[in-house]
Amino acid sequence: MKKLILINLLAFNIFAQSPNNEAFNKFLVDAFEEGVQYSPFSATSIGDNRFNDKLYVEFTDTYQNMLDEKTKRNLQGLAKFDRATLNENDQLSYDIYKYQLERSLENSKYPTNRIPFNQMFSFPLSFAQYGSGKVTQPFKTVKDYENWLSRANNFPVWADSAIIYMRKGIAEKIVLPKSLVKKMVGQMKGFVTNNVSKSVFWGPIETMPASFSEQDKNRFTQAYTQLIMGKIVPAYEKLGNFLENEYMPRAGDHHGIGSLPGGAAWYNNNLVQITTTNKTADQIFKTGLSEVKRIRKEMEKVKKSVGFKGTLEAFFEYMRTDPKFFPYNSAKEIVAAYTAIEAQINPTLARLFLYKPKTAFEVRQTEAFRAASAAAQYNAGLADGSRPGIFYVPIIDPKTTPVRESLFIHEAVPGHHYQVMLQRENESLPQFRRYGGYTAYAEGWGLYSESLGKELGLYSDPYQYMKALGDEIHRAIRLVVDPGLHAKGWTREQAIKYMVNNEPISEPAATAEIERYMAIPGQATAYKVGSMKLLELKAKYKKQLGSKFNIAEFHNQVLKDGSMPLAILEAKMDAWAKTVK
Repeated sequence: MKKLILINLLAFNIFAQSPNNEAFNKFLVDAFEEGVQYSPFSATSIGDNRFNDKLYVEFTDTYQNMLDEKTKRNLQGLAKFDRATLNENDQLSYDIYKYQLERSLENSKYPTNRIPFNQMFSFPLSFAQYGSGKVTQPFKTVKDYENWLSRANNFPVWADSAIIYMRKGIAEKIVLPKSLVKKMVGQMKGFVTNNVSKSVFWGPIETMPASFSEQDKNRFTQAYTQLIMGKIVPAYEKLGNFLENEYMPRAGDHHGIGSLPGGAAWYNNNLVQITTTNKTADQIFKTGLSEVKRIRKEMEKVKKSVGFKGTLEAFFEYMRTDPKFFPYNSAKEIVAAYTAIEAQINPTLARLFLYKPKTAFEVRQTEAFRAASAAAQYNAGLADGSRPGIFYVPIIDPKTTPVRESLFIHEAVPGHHYQVMLQRENESLPQFRRYGGYTAYAEGWGLYSESLGKELGLYSDPYQYMKALGDEIHRAIRLVVDPGLHAKGWTREQAIKYMVNNEPISEPAATAEIERYMAIPGQATAYKVGSMKLLELKAKYKKQLGSKFNIAEFHNQVLKDGSMPLAILEAKMDAWAKTVK
Protein backbone atom coordinates (compact mmCIF):
# COMPACT_ATOMS: atom_id res chain seq x y z
CA MET A 1 0.00 0.00 0.00
CA LYS A 2 1.22 3.45 -0.87
CA LYS A 3 2.45 5.15 2.31
CA LEU A 4 0.15 7.95 3.39
CA ILE A 5 1.28 11.01 5.25
CA LEU A 6 -0.63 11.95 8.36
CA ILE A 7 -1.59 15.36 9.59
CA ASN A 8 -1.09 15.66 13.31
CA LEU A 9 -3.50 18.40 14.21
CA LEU A 10 -1.32 19.48 17.08
CA ALA A 11 2.06 19.94 15.51
CA PHE A 12 3.35 17.71 12.75
CA ASN A 13 1.80 19.21 9.61
CA ILE A 14 4.14 18.23 6.81
CA PHE A 15 4.13 16.88 3.29
CA ALA A 16 5.81 14.16 1.34
CA GLN A 17 6.81 15.66 -1.99
CA SER A 18 8.38 18.96 -2.93
CA PRO A 19 9.49 18.49 -6.54
CA ASN A 20 11.60 21.63 -6.81
CA ASN A 21 13.37 21.63 -3.44
CA GLU A 22 14.67 18.27 -2.27
CA ALA A 23 16.14 19.64 0.98
CA PHE A 24 12.81 21.20 1.94
CA ASN A 25 11.11 17.93 1.13
CA LYS A 26 13.58 15.92 3.21
CA PHE A 27 13.11 18.20 6.21
CA LEU A 28 9.35 17.72 6.06
CA VAL A 29 9.54 13.97 5.56
CA ASP A 30 11.97 13.62 8.48
CA ALA A 31 9.67 15.69 10.69
CA PHE A 32 6.79 13.44 9.71
CA GLU A 33 8.67 10.23 10.42
CA GLU A 34 9.60 11.56 13.85
CA GLY A 35 6.11 12.66 14.76
CA VAL A 36 3.57 10.53 12.88
CA GLN A 37 3.54 7.78 15.49
CA TYR A 38 2.11 10.12 18.11
CA SER A 39 -1.33 10.45 16.50
CA PRO A 40 -2.39 6.91 15.58
CA PHE A 41 -6.14 7.61 15.34
CA SER A 42 -5.49 10.46 12.92
CA ALA A 43 -3.39 8.03 10.89
CA THR A 44 -6.23 5.50 10.78
CA SER A 45 -8.70 8.19 9.72
CA ILE A 46 -6.75 8.96 6.54
CA GLY A 47 -6.07 5.34 5.67
CA ASP A 48 -2.53 5.01 7.07
CA ASN A 49 -2.92 1.66 8.80
CA ARG A 50 0.57 1.32 10.26
CA PHE A 51 -0.58 2.30 13.75
CA ASN A 52 -4.04 0.72 13.93
CA ASP A 53 -3.02 -1.18 17.07
CA LYS A 54 -2.05 1.97 19.01
CA LEU A 55 -4.02 4.10 21.46
CA TYR A 56 -2.16 6.85 23.33
CA VAL A 57 -3.39 9.22 26.00
CA GLU A 58 -2.66 12.34 23.99
CA PHE A 59 -3.94 14.97 26.41
CA THR A 60 -1.49 14.48 29.29
CA ASP A 61 0.93 17.22 30.30
CA THR A 62 3.88 14.97 29.47
CA TYR A 63 2.55 14.26 26.00
CA GLN A 64 1.80 17.92 25.34
CA ASN A 65 5.28 18.99 26.52
CA MET A 66 6.85 16.46 24.17
CA LEU A 67 4.81 17.81 21.26
CA ASP A 68 5.80 21.37 22.12
CA GLU A 69 9.50 20.45 22.01
CA LYS A 70 9.06 18.79 18.63
CA THR A 71 7.13 21.80 17.36
CA LYS A 72 9.91 24.16 18.43
CA ARG A 73 12.51 22.00 16.68
CA ASN A 74 10.39 21.95 13.53
CA LEU A 75 10.07 25.74 13.59
CA GLN A 76 13.83 26.02 13.91
CA GLY A 77 14.25 23.62 11.03
CA LEU A 78 11.76 25.53 8.88
CA ALA A 79 13.59 28.80 9.54
CA LYS A 80 16.71 27.39 7.87
CA PHE A 81 15.00 27.60 4.49
CA ASP A 82 14.83 30.86 2.57
CA ARG A 83 11.19 31.23 1.64
CA ALA A 84 12.03 33.58 -1.22
CA THR A 85 13.94 30.82 -3.03
CA LEU A 86 11.03 28.37 -2.96
CA ASN A 87 8.58 27.95 -5.80
CA GLU A 88 5.02 29.21 -5.50
CA ASN A 89 3.58 25.94 -4.27
CA ASP A 90 6.35 25.44 -1.74
CA GLN A 91 5.93 29.00 -0.48
CA LEU A 92 2.27 28.23 0.13
CA SER A 93 3.24 25.09 2.03
CA TYR A 94 5.85 27.03 3.98
CA ASP A 95 3.31 29.66 5.03
CA ILE A 96 0.65 27.15 6.06
CA TYR A 97 3.09 24.95 7.97
CA LYS A 98 4.63 27.91 9.79
CA TYR A 99 1.17 29.16 10.76
CA GLN A 100 0.18 25.74 12.08
CA LEU A 101 3.33 25.31 14.16
CA GLU A 102 3.04 28.77 15.69
CA ARG A 103 -0.63 28.26 16.49
CA SER A 104 0.15 24.90 18.07
CA LEU A 105 2.57 26.53 20.51
CA GLU A 106 0.08 29.26 21.33
CA ASN A 107 -2.76 26.80 21.89
CA SER A 108 -0.69 24.74 24.29
CA LYS A 109 -0.61 27.65 26.76
CA TYR A 110 -4.22 26.96 27.75
CA PRO A 111 -5.44 24.16 30.08
CA THR A 112 -7.65 22.36 27.61
CA ASN A 113 -6.58 18.99 29.00
CA ARG A 114 -8.40 19.70 32.26
CA ILE A 115 -11.52 19.06 30.19
CA PRO A 116 -10.38 16.09 28.06
CA PHE A 117 -13.83 15.45 26.61
CA ASN A 118 -17.38 16.77 26.56
CA GLN A 119 -20.71 15.75 25.09
CA MET A 120 -19.66 16.93 21.61
CA PHE A 121 -15.89 16.46 21.21
CA SER A 122 -15.63 13.10 22.89
CA PHE A 123 -13.01 10.43 22.39
CA PRO A 124 -15.25 7.85 24.10
CA LEU A 125 -17.85 8.46 21.37
CA SER A 126 -15.40 8.42 18.48
CA PHE A 127 -13.73 5.34 19.98
CA ALA A 128 -17.08 3.58 19.74
CA GLN A 129 -17.39 4.58 16.10
CA TYR A 130 -13.99 3.09 15.37
CA GLY A 131 -14.85 -0.09 17.27
CA SER A 132 -18.25 -0.54 15.62
CA GLY A 133 -16.66 -1.96 12.49
CA LYS A 134 -18.78 0.27 10.28
CA VAL A 135 -16.80 3.46 9.78
CA THR A 136 -13.05 4.03 9.96
CA GLN A 137 -11.11 1.20 11.63
CA PRO A 138 -10.77 -1.62 9.08
CA PHE A 139 -12.00 -5.10 10.01
CA LYS A 140 -11.18 -7.13 6.90
CA THR A 141 -8.21 -9.30 7.82
CA VAL A 142 -7.03 -11.35 10.78
CA LYS A 143 -4.42 -8.65 11.38
CA ASP A 144 -7.17 -6.00 11.50
CA TYR A 145 -8.98 -7.92 14.23
CA GLU A 146 -5.77 -8.36 16.19
CA ASN A 147 -4.99 -4.64 15.80
CA TRP A 148 -8.27 -3.66 17.44
CA LEU A 149 -7.69 -6.05 20.33
CA SER A 150 -4.37 -4.31 21.02
CA ARG A 151 -5.75 -0.82 20.52
CA ALA A 152 -8.91 -1.24 22.58
CA ASN A 153 -6.98 -2.92 25.39
CA ASN A 154 -5.67 0.56 26.30
CA PHE A 155 -9.05 2.26 26.54
CA PRO A 156 -9.28 1.74 30.33
CA VAL A 157 -5.96 3.60 30.67
CA TRP A 158 -7.42 6.48 28.65
CA ALA A 159 -10.53 6.51 30.85
CA ASP A 160 -8.49 6.48 34.08
CA SER A 161 -6.31 9.32 32.76
CA ALA A 162 -9.39 11.36 31.84
CA ILE A 163 -10.65 11.02 35.40
CA ILE A 164 -7.26 12.09 36.79
CA TYR A 165 -7.19 15.22 34.62
CA MET A 166 -10.79 16.11 35.33
CA ARG A 167 -9.92 15.93 39.02
CA LYS A 168 -7.09 18.37 38.29
CA GLY A 169 -9.69 20.56 36.64
CA ILE A 170 -11.90 20.38 39.72
CA ALA A 171 -8.98 21.50 41.90
CA GLU A 172 -8.20 24.39 39.53
CA LYS A 173 -11.88 25.32 39.03
CA ILE A 174 -11.66 24.49 35.34
CA VAL A 175 -14.82 22.42 34.93
CA LEU A 176 -17.70 21.90 32.54
CA PRO A 177 -21.17 23.34 33.13
CA LYS A 178 -23.57 20.97 34.88
CA SER A 179 -26.01 20.86 31.96
CA LEU A 180 -23.32 19.36 29.73
CA VAL A 181 -22.17 16.82 32.30
CA LYS A 182 -25.72 15.50 32.55
CA LYS A 183 -25.60 14.65 28.83
CA MET A 184 -22.22 12.97 29.21
CA VAL A 185 -23.46 10.74 32.01
CA GLY A 186 -26.20 9.39 29.76
CA GLN A 187 -23.76 8.89 26.89
CA MET A 188 -21.30 6.89 28.99
CA LYS A 189 -23.98 4.76 30.65
CA GLY A 190 -25.46 4.02 27.25
CA PHE A 191 -22.46 1.78 26.56
CA VAL A 192 -23.02 -0.31 29.69
CA THR A 193 -24.67 -3.64 28.99
CA ASN A 194 -24.84 -7.16 30.41
CA ASN A 195 -25.38 -8.64 26.94
CA VAL A 196 -22.25 -8.54 24.79
CA SER A 197 -24.25 -8.91 21.58
CA LYS A 198 -26.03 -5.62 22.37
CA SER A 199 -22.75 -3.68 22.53
CA VAL A 200 -21.80 -1.48 19.58
CA PHE A 201 -18.34 -3.05 19.90
CA TRP A 202 -19.80 -6.43 18.94
CA GLY A 203 -20.27 -5.21 15.36
CA PRO A 204 -16.98 -6.65 14.03
CA ILE A 205 -17.96 -10.12 15.31
CA GLU A 206 -21.33 -9.95 13.55
CA THR A 207 -19.61 -9.00 10.28
CA MET A 208 -16.56 -11.26 10.56
CA PRO A 209 -15.38 -12.30 7.07
CA ALA A 210 -16.54 -15.75 6.01
CA SER A 211 -13.03 -16.45 4.77
CA PHE A 212 -11.68 -16.60 8.34
CA SER A 213 -10.88 -20.09 9.61
CA GLU A 214 -13.16 -21.59 12.25
CA GLN A 215 -10.26 -21.40 14.67
CA ASP A 216 -9.87 -17.65 14.11
CA LYS A 217 -13.62 -17.07 14.30
CA ASN A 218 -13.80 -18.83 17.65
CA ARG A 219 -10.65 -17.13 18.89
CA PHE A 220 -11.89 -13.64 18.07
CA THR A 221 -15.38 -14.29 19.38
CA GLN A 222 -13.92 -15.29 22.73
CA ALA A 223 -11.32 -12.50 22.79
CA TYR A 224 -13.82 -9.77 21.86
CA THR A 225 -16.25 -11.03 24.47
CA GLN A 226 -13.56 -10.79 27.14
CA LEU A 227 -12.42 -7.38 25.86
CA ILE A 228 -15.90 -5.86 25.77
CA MET A 229 -17.25 -7.27 29.02
CA GLY A 230 -13.98 -7.27 30.93
CA LYS A 231 -12.47 -3.93 29.91
CA ILE A 232 -14.52 -1.68 27.62
CA VAL A 233 -17.89 -1.82 29.38
CA PRO A 234 -16.32 -1.42 32.86
CA ALA A 235 -14.33 1.61 31.61
CA TYR A 236 -17.49 3.31 30.33
CA GLU A 237 -19.28 2.44 33.55
CA LYS A 238 -16.42 3.94 35.55
CA LEU A 239 -16.54 7.15 33.49
CA GLY A 240 -20.32 7.39 33.91
CA ASN A 241 -20.16 6.85 37.66
CA PHE A 242 -17.34 9.37 38.06
CA LEU A 243 -19.21 12.00 36.07
CA GLU A 244 -22.45 11.44 37.96
CA ASN A 245 -21.20 11.00 41.51
CA GLU A 246 -17.97 12.98 41.74
CA TYR A 247 -17.79 15.47 38.87
CA MET A 248 -21.42 16.58 38.62
CA PRO A 249 -21.59 17.98 42.19
CA ARG A 250 -18.46 20.01 41.45
CA ALA A 251 -19.35 21.05 37.90
CA GLY A 252 -20.01 24.69 37.22
CA ASP A 253 -23.12 26.82 37.28
CA HIS A 254 -21.44 28.97 34.63
CA HIS A 255 -22.48 29.01 30.98
CA GLY A 256 -19.32 30.16 29.22
CA ILE A 257 -15.56 29.82 29.33
CA GLY A 258 -15.16 33.48 30.27
CA SER A 259 -16.16 32.60 33.84
CA LEU A 260 -13.24 30.19 34.28
CA PRO A 261 -9.77 31.23 35.51
CA GLY A 262 -8.05 32.91 32.56
CA GLY A 263 -11.16 32.32 30.51
CA ALA A 264 -11.20 35.64 28.64
CA ALA A 265 -7.75 35.12 27.13
CA TRP A 266 -8.57 31.47 26.49
CA TYR A 267 -11.69 32.42 24.51
CA ASN A 268 -9.87 35.08 22.51
CA ASN A 269 -7.25 32.50 21.56
CA ASN A 270 -9.99 30.10 20.51
CA LEU A 271 -11.45 32.75 18.21
CA VAL A 272 -8.07 33.29 16.53
CA GLN A 273 -7.60 29.55 16.13
CA ILE A 274 -11.09 28.88 14.82
CA THR A 275 -11.59 31.87 12.51
CA THR A 276 -7.91 32.21 11.45
CA THR A 277 -8.45 35.96 11.83
CA ASN A 278 -7.80 38.55 14.53
CA LYS A 279 -11.48 39.43 14.91
CA THR A 280 -12.42 40.19 18.50
CA ALA A 281 -15.41 38.79 20.36
CA ASP A 282 -17.08 42.20 20.18
CA GLN A 283 -16.52 42.51 16.42
CA ILE A 284 -17.96 39.06 15.85
CA PHE A 285 -20.94 39.82 18.09
CA LYS A 286 -21.76 43.05 16.21
CA THR A 287 -21.40 41.32 12.82
CA GLY A 288 -23.85 38.69 14.03
CA LEU A 289 -26.44 41.27 15.06
CA SER A 290 -26.15 42.96 11.67
CA GLU A 291 -26.47 39.70 9.74
CA VAL A 292 -29.47 38.56 11.78
CA LYS A 293 -31.20 41.83 10.96
CA ARG A 294 -30.42 41.51 7.23
CA ILE A 295 -31.59 37.90 6.95
CA ARG A 296 -34.80 38.58 8.89
CA LYS A 297 -35.74 41.11 6.18
CA GLU A 298 -35.32 38.40 3.54
CA MET A 299 -37.44 36.06 5.65
CA GLU A 300 -40.19 38.64 5.79
CA LYS A 301 -40.26 38.56 1.98
CA VAL A 302 -40.73 34.80 1.94
CA LYS A 303 -43.46 34.99 4.58
CA LYS A 304 -45.28 37.55 2.45
CA SER A 305 -44.85 35.48 -0.73
CA VAL A 306 -46.69 32.48 0.77
CA GLY A 307 -49.50 34.65 2.12
CA PHE A 308 -48.83 34.12 5.81
CA LYS A 309 -50.50 36.93 7.73
CA GLY A 310 -48.94 36.67 11.18
CA THR A 311 -45.62 37.84 12.58
CA LEU A 312 -42.28 36.31 11.61
CA GLU A 313 -42.17 34.59 14.99
CA ALA A 314 -45.61 33.10 14.28
CA PHE A 315 -44.32 31.94 10.90
CA PHE A 316 -41.41 30.21 12.65
CA GLU A 317 -43.87 28.46 14.96
CA TYR A 318 -45.98 27.41 11.98
CA MET A 319 -42.93 25.83 10.28
CA ARG A 320 -41.89 24.20 13.56
CA THR A 321 -45.25 22.54 14.19
CA ASP A 322 -47.37 22.09 11.06
CA PRO A 323 -47.47 18.38 10.09
CA LYS A 324 -46.98 19.14 6.40
CA PHE A 325 -43.33 19.97 7.09
CA PHE A 326 -42.77 16.53 8.64
CA PRO A 327 -44.09 13.99 6.11
CA TYR A 328 -41.74 11.13 6.97
CA ASN A 329 -42.55 8.01 8.96
CA SER A 330 -39.18 6.24 8.94
CA ALA A 331 -35.48 6.99 8.96
CA LYS A 332 -35.22 5.09 5.66
CA GLU A 333 -37.55 7.61 4.00
CA ILE A 334 -35.46 10.54 5.26
CA VAL A 335 -32.21 8.98 4.03
CA ALA A 336 -33.83 8.34 0.62
CA ALA A 337 -35.08 11.94 0.41
CA TYR A 338 -31.58 13.28 1.00
CA THR A 339 -30.07 10.84 -1.48
CA ALA A 340 -32.55 12.00 -4.14
CA ILE A 341 -31.32 15.58 -3.93
CA GLU A 342 -28.04 14.64 -5.63
CA ALA A 343 -29.86 13.42 -8.72
CA GLN A 344 -31.78 16.68 -8.82
CA ILE A 345 -28.69 18.90 -8.80
CA ASN A 346 -26.39 16.77 -11.00
CA PRO A 347 -27.29 18.54 -14.27
CA THR A 348 -26.18 21.92 -12.90
CA LEU A 349 -22.93 20.92 -11.22
CA ALA A 350 -20.82 20.93 -14.41
CA ARG A 351 -21.59 24.62 -14.94
CA LEU A 352 -20.41 25.55 -11.47
CA PHE A 353 -17.46 23.18 -11.01
CA LEU A 354 -14.60 22.08 -13.24
CA TYR A 355 -14.08 18.84 -11.33
CA LYS A 356 -16.08 16.44 -9.20
CA PRO A 357 -14.74 13.91 -6.69
CA LYS A 358 -14.13 10.34 -7.84
CA THR A 359 -14.84 9.09 -4.32
CA ALA A 360 -18.37 7.83 -3.77
CA PHE A 361 -20.48 9.06 -0.91
CA GLU A 362 -23.60 7.89 0.84
CA VAL A 363 -26.17 9.12 3.33
CA ARG A 364 -26.47 7.27 6.65
CA GLN A 365 -28.47 7.68 9.81
CA THR A 366 -26.31 8.74 12.76
CA GLU A 367 -25.69 5.88 15.18
CA ALA A 368 -28.14 5.75 18.09
CA PHE A 369 -25.43 6.01 20.75
CA ARG A 370 -24.53 9.55 19.69
CA ALA A 371 -27.62 10.81 17.84
CA ALA A 372 -29.07 12.75 20.77
CA SER A 373 -26.11 15.14 20.94
CA ALA A 374 -24.85 14.91 17.37
CA ALA A 375 -25.23 17.41 14.56
CA ALA A 376 -25.46 16.35 10.93
CA GLN A 377 -21.91 15.81 9.71
CA TYR A 378 -19.69 14.64 6.89
CA ASN A 379 -17.08 11.91 7.39
CA ALA A 380 -14.40 11.90 4.70
CA GLY A 381 -13.81 8.92 2.45
CA LEU A 382 -10.51 7.57 1.20
CA ALA A 383 -9.15 8.60 -2.19
CA ASP A 384 -8.39 5.00 -3.11
CA GLY A 385 -12.11 4.27 -3.11
CA SER A 386 -12.01 1.82 -0.20
CA ARG A 387 -14.21 4.03 1.98
CA PRO A 388 -16.95 6.42 0.77
CA GLY A 389 -17.62 9.86 2.12
CA ILE A 390 -20.55 9.64 4.52
CA PHE A 391 -23.20 12.25 5.28
CA TYR A 392 -24.57 11.39 8.73
CA VAL A 393 -28.11 12.55 9.59
CA PRO A 394 -29.22 12.35 13.24
CA ILE A 395 -32.78 11.02 13.35
CA ILE A 396 -34.34 10.59 16.77
CA ASP A 397 -37.98 10.67 15.67
CA PRO A 398 -38.61 10.54 11.89
CA LYS A 399 -42.02 12.13 12.36
CA THR A 400 -40.43 15.31 13.72
CA THR A 401 -37.36 15.40 11.43
CA PRO A 402 -37.53 17.70 8.39
CA VAL A 403 -35.45 17.31 5.21
CA ARG A 404 -33.50 20.43 4.25
CA GLU A 405 -32.01 20.92 0.79
CA SER A 406 -29.54 23.41 2.24
CA LEU A 407 -28.24 20.81 4.71
CA PHE A 408 -27.51 18.36 1.91
CA ILE A 409 -25.57 20.83 -0.22
CA HIS A 410 -23.60 21.93 2.86
CA GLU A 411 -22.61 18.48 4.11
CA ALA A 412 -22.54 16.48 0.88
CA VAL A 413 -22.62 17.90 -2.65
CA PRO A 414 -21.11 20.34 -3.42
CA GLY A 415 -20.24 21.14 0.19
CA HIS A 416 -17.88 19.07 2.30
CA HIS A 417 -17.76 16.11 -0.08
CA TYR A 418 -16.34 18.33 -2.85
CA GLN A 419 -14.20 20.37 -0.48
CA VAL A 420 -12.63 17.39 1.30
CA MET A 421 -12.39 14.80 -1.44
CA LEU A 422 -11.11 17.07 -4.24
CA GLN A 423 -8.40 18.04 -1.77
CA ARG A 424 -7.62 14.43 -0.83
CA GLU A 425 -7.72 13.13 -4.40
CA ASN A 426 -5.28 15.77 -5.67
CA GLU A 427 -1.98 13.86 -5.62
CA SER A 428 -0.07 16.94 -6.77
CA LEU A 429 -0.71 18.52 -3.37
CA PRO A 430 1.76 17.91 -0.54
CA GLN A 431 0.25 15.42 1.83
CA PHE A 432 -0.23 17.68 4.83
CA ARG A 433 -2.39 19.90 2.65
CA ARG A 434 -4.30 16.92 1.29
CA TYR A 435 -5.26 15.89 4.80
CA GLY A 436 -5.11 19.17 6.73
CA GLY A 437 -8.00 21.36 7.68
CA TYR A 438 -9.09 24.73 9.04
CA THR A 439 -12.59 25.16 10.39
CA ALA A 440 -13.15 28.65 8.97
CA TYR A 441 -12.17 27.49 5.49
CA ALA A 442 -14.01 24.15 5.61
CA GLU A 443 -17.22 25.31 7.28
CA GLY A 444 -17.04 28.59 5.42
CA TRP A 445 -17.14 26.58 2.19
CA GLY A 446 -20.03 24.49 3.49
CA LEU A 447 -22.11 27.56 4.26
CA TYR A 448 -21.02 29.26 1.04
CA SER A 449 -22.29 26.17 -0.82
CA GLU A 450 -25.74 26.80 0.65
CA SER A 451 -25.75 30.17 -1.13
CA LEU A 452 -25.56 28.27 -4.45
CA GLY A 453 -28.91 26.58 -3.88
CA LYS A 454 -30.92 28.43 -6.51
CA GLU A 455 -28.14 28.06 -9.08
CA LEU A 456 -28.22 24.33 -8.38
CA GLY A 457 -31.93 24.16 -9.13
CA LEU A 458 -33.03 23.99 -5.50
CA TYR A 459 -35.07 26.28 -3.23
CA SER A 460 -37.90 26.47 -5.79
CA ASP A 461 -40.25 25.63 -2.94
CA PRO A 462 -40.47 28.84 -0.87
CA TYR A 463 -40.53 26.79 2.32
CA GLN A 464 -37.25 25.12 1.36
CA TYR A 465 -35.83 28.57 0.68
CA MET A 466 -37.11 29.63 4.08
CA LYS A 467 -35.29 26.64 5.58
CA ALA A 468 -32.13 27.75 3.77
CA LEU A 469 -32.53 31.22 5.22
CA GLY A 470 -33.12 29.51 8.55
CA ASP A 471 -29.79 27.73 8.17
CA GLU A 472 -28.06 30.98 7.25
CA ILE A 473 -29.57 32.95 10.12
CA HIS A 474 -28.68 30.02 12.37
CA ARG A 475 -24.99 30.66 11.56
CA ALA A 476 -25.46 34.41 12.02
CA ILE A 477 -27.10 33.77 15.40
CA ARG A 478 -24.00 31.80 16.36
CA LEU A 479 -21.96 34.98 15.95
CA VAL A 480 -24.20 36.53 18.60
CA VAL A 481 -24.71 33.73 21.11
CA ASP A 482 -21.19 32.28 21.10
CA PRO A 483 -19.45 35.49 22.23
CA GLY A 484 -22.61 36.21 24.21
CA LEU A 485 -22.04 33.07 26.28
CA HIS A 486 -18.26 33.22 26.51
CA ALA A 487 -17.44 36.94 26.55
CA LYS A 488 -20.58 38.88 27.47
CA GLY A 489 -22.00 36.93 30.38
CA TRP A 490 -25.07 35.52 28.66
CA THR A 491 -26.83 32.60 30.32
CA ARG A 492 -27.73 29.35 28.61
CA GLU A 493 -31.41 30.28 28.83
CA GLN A 494 -30.81 33.74 27.37
CA ALA A 495 -28.98 32.24 24.39
CA ILE A 496 -31.69 29.63 23.81
CA LYS A 497 -34.37 32.31 23.85
CA TYR A 498 -32.47 34.48 21.36
CA MET A 499 -32.10 31.53 19.00
CA VAL A 500 -35.75 30.43 19.19
CA ASN A 501 -36.94 34.01 18.65
CA ASN A 502 -34.88 34.47 15.51
CA GLU A 503 -35.15 31.24 13.54
CA PRO A 504 -37.60 28.37 12.92
CA ILE A 505 -36.04 25.96 15.41
CA SER A 506 -37.64 24.02 18.26
CA GLU A 507 -36.59 24.71 21.83
CA PRO A 508 -35.08 21.21 22.30
CA ALA A 509 -33.03 21.64 19.11
CA ALA A 510 -31.94 25.13 20.17
CA THR A 511 -30.97 23.77 23.58
CA ALA A 512 -28.74 21.13 21.98
CA GLU A 513 -27.15 23.80 19.78
CA ILE A 514 -26.47 26.20 22.65
CA GLU A 515 -25.00 23.40 24.74
CA ARG A 516 -22.74 22.56 21.82
CA TYR A 517 -21.41 26.14 21.82
CA MET A 518 -20.96 25.97 25.57
CA ALA A 519 -18.82 22.83 25.13
CA ILE A 520 -16.57 24.05 22.28
CA PRO A 521 -16.12 27.82 22.72
CA GLY A 522 -15.61 29.72 19.49
CA GLN A 523 -16.06 26.83 17.07
CA ALA A 524 -19.50 27.93 15.91
CA THR A 525 -18.23 31.33 14.75
CA ALA A 526 -16.12 29.81 11.95
CA TYR A 527 -19.02 29.09 9.57
CA LYS A 528 -20.24 32.62 9.01
CA VAL A 529 -16.78 34.21 9.20
CA GLY A 530 -15.50 31.84 6.53
CA SER A 531 -18.51 32.09 4.23
CA MET A 532 -18.56 35.89 4.40
CA LYS A 533 -14.90 35.91 3.32
CA LEU A 534 -15.65 33.67 0.32
CA LEU A 535 -18.63 35.80 -0.71
CA GLU A 536 -16.49 38.90 -0.30
CA LEU A 537 -13.78 37.41 -2.54
CA LYS A 538 -16.30 36.37 -5.20
CA ALA A 539 -17.79 39.87 -5.29
CA LYS A 540 -14.32 41.42 -5.46
CA TYR A 541 -13.18 39.30 -8.40
CA LYS A 542 -16.45 39.71 -10.25
CA LYS A 543 -15.88 43.45 -10.10
CA GLN A 544 -12.19 43.25 -10.95
CA LEU A 545 -12.42 40.73 -13.78
CA GLY A 546 -15.77 41.57 -15.34
CA SER A 547 -16.45 39.28 -18.30
CA LYS A 548 -13.28 37.31 -17.54
CA PHE A 549 -14.73 36.06 -14.25
CA ASN A 550 -15.71 32.40 -14.45
CA ILE A 551 -17.59 30.95 -11.49
CA ALA A 552 -16.35 27.39 -12.10
CA GLU A 553 -12.73 28.54 -12.19
CA PHE A 554 -13.27 30.63 -9.06
CA HIS A 555 -14.52 27.53 -7.26
CA ASN A 556 -11.59 25.54 -8.63
CA GLN A 557 -9.11 28.08 -7.31
CA VAL A 558 -10.74 28.07 -3.87
CA LEU A 559 -10.72 24.28 -3.62
CA LYS A 560 -7.69 23.03 -5.52
CA ASP A 561 -4.97 23.92 -3.01
CA GLY A 562 -6.79 22.58 0.02
CA SER A 563 -7.78 24.08 3.34
CA MET A 564 -5.77 27.01 4.68
CA PRO A 565 -6.04 30.11 6.90
CA LEU A 566 -8.26 32.80 5.39
CA ALA A 567 -5.51 35.43 5.05
CA ILE A 568 -3.29 32.97 3.15
CA LEU A 569 -6.26 32.01 0.98
CA GLU A 570 -6.99 35.64 0.12
CA ALA A 571 -3.37 36.33 -0.82
CA LYS A 572 -3.35 33.24 -3.05
CA MET A 573 -6.64 34.23 -4.69
CA ASP A 574 -5.46 37.80 -5.27
CA ALA A 575 -2.41 36.44 -7.08
CA TRP A 576 -4.68 34.27 -9.26
CA ALA A 577 -6.92 37.24 -10.11
CA LYS A 578 -3.90 39.21 -11.31
CA THR A 579 -3.00 36.44 -13.76
CA VAL A 580 -6.55 36.47 -15.15
CA LYS A 581 -6.48 40.25 -15.63
